[in-house]
Amino acid sequence: MRAAKRSWATPLLVLHAAPNDRVETRVGISVSKRVGGAVVRNRVRRRVREAVRLQPGLRPGYDLVFAARPPSAEAEWAALRGATVELLRRARLLDTSGQWSVISDQ
Repeated sequence: MRAAKRSWATPLLVLHAAPNDRVETRVGISVSKRVGGAVVRNRVRRRVREAVRLQPGLRPGYDLVFAARPPSAEAEWAALRGATVELLRRARLLDTSGQWSVISDQ
């Protein structure tokens, strides 16, 4: 699986993606101490999590890890959300055609 892992980067975030053998896509967010103190790191983490959550049509079957870079601490919400969307598009993980279905185990 390590060989199948790919990454994409912007000045604010890095996305690491690898296929998993599951139906759902799992998302992790890594924010190091270089980004700032605990309050700043948690704010960046919440913003990235919300930006991913707001994206409809996220392709199933992937493990995603977003790593925040230090400039993300001062970034506006729109810039951070834009970086998240750009990375998901570059990784071809957003469905723009509506063909992927969402399966939920509730």
